[in-house]
Amino acid sequence: MTPNQKIAKILGITEKTLENFEFSLRESTGKTGIIENLCKENEKIIEETIIKLNTGDDRSADHTRGTLQKIIFQHEKQFLEFLNTVEGKNEFEKAANLSKTLVNVGKGFFLKKDFIKQIFLKRKSENLLGYLGYQTVEEIFANEDLLEAFSALRFVENNEWMHKTFEEVYSSFTEVDFEERAIEIKVLNTKWHDIAKKFVEKKHHNVSHLKEFGVIFLNPITMDVPGKFLRDFALLLHYFHEIEFYSKLFKKYSAEENFAEKFKSLLRGDVKETMDIKEKNTWLIVQRYLIKENSQDPRLFQPRVNPESIHWAKGEKDLVGISEKTGGKVDLSLWWNLDWVGGLFQGVNGEEVVSFDLEDNAMSLVSFMEGKKEVLTYHQREAMWTKIFAEYAGGEDKLEQMVLDNFDKGYISL
Repeated sequence: MTPNQKIAKILGITEKTLENFEFSLRESTGKTGIIENLCKENEKIIEETIIKLNTGDDRSADHTRGTLQKIIFQHEKQFLEFLNTVEGKNEFEKAANLSKTLVNVGKGFFLKKDFIKQIFLKRKSENLLGYLGYQTVEEIFANEDLLEAFSALRFVENNEWMHKTFEEVYSSFTEVDFEERAIEIKVLNTKWHDIAKKFVEKKHHNVSHLKEFGVIFLNPITMDVPGKFLRDFALLLHYFHEIEFYSKLFKKYSAEENFAEKFKSLLRGDVKETMDIKEKNTWLIVQRYLIKENSQDPRLFQPRVNPESIHWAKGEKDLVGISEKTGGKVDLSLWWNLDWVGGLFQGVNGEEVVSFDLEDNAMSLVSFMEGKKEVLTYHQREAMWTKIFAEYAGGEDKLEQMVLDNFDKGYISL
């Protein structure tokens, strides 16, 4: 297979689509050989990783995935043994404390916490009141940690309820309603266990966040499934960078007249429709994983850059940093720079894409242990698109700034 054929198959597009895309970008940027060089780098990293894994002569898709997942199981065991030495009452507090020593993020630009009361008053959550056994929101104010109670809305209310809240309450927020403060991480009280368990069963992870308030929260629910804890800890690190990224956008748009509309759009995760873009050589900015909603979404077959890939790359770099902190007792260096790497391996019914990304493999391991046997590759695919964009744009150093500068347009022109 040619480099174009290989990369096109890994990206899930036709070779013709990739050739047209490459020809168009060659004309606008003057850069040639990007896909060919990326293919060589990809295969070189795969070969080096397979040698490290000592997979033997079996190069089948199932065996390669199985070996990657076995390593995750081993790495999680090392990680949990080290976590026992970290200060904290339980594994969740320990994880929260450890995460703060691994990440390096600055203060953010977030809604003042006083507005939590205003939101509760304007949008009374009957589901939350019912769970707590209260009649009025004033009882929440008197008896509950408001950040925890607000976090619990994620468990008891659906997206439709939240989007209506954005329209009715968030439309009035202005620059003066924000302040600079550090990102906060909270381990929720066990009183939320029952409803948080339903959230975990639906989302398959026990960590989430409130971008607008700069808060990451952990649900105190133990999930005794191999791969889950390491996967969720990586997600926790990722959220620090995601929140910092959106905070920069909150600050950037705060002085604009239509700030509230842009603010709500960021929280909803809006993505521009391809039909709305008239310019050539454009890359969509896709701020969520569209494939989880519709595998045939036409935007999945277009050049794109996903900020999630940027956050994951930073989070996985933080995770790898634990090796130095533990003196090599927990060595996760294998996973560095594998987020975008994927290869074609022989499967039962022909060639299959094998992702070398940590999150894809951890989630696939969890799926296997739960009897679902779902093979995931979408983190790797988004990261590979982002990697290609960085090559054409002039390097990873320019990547995030270009996304921030063009975020409100929904696309970047090269």
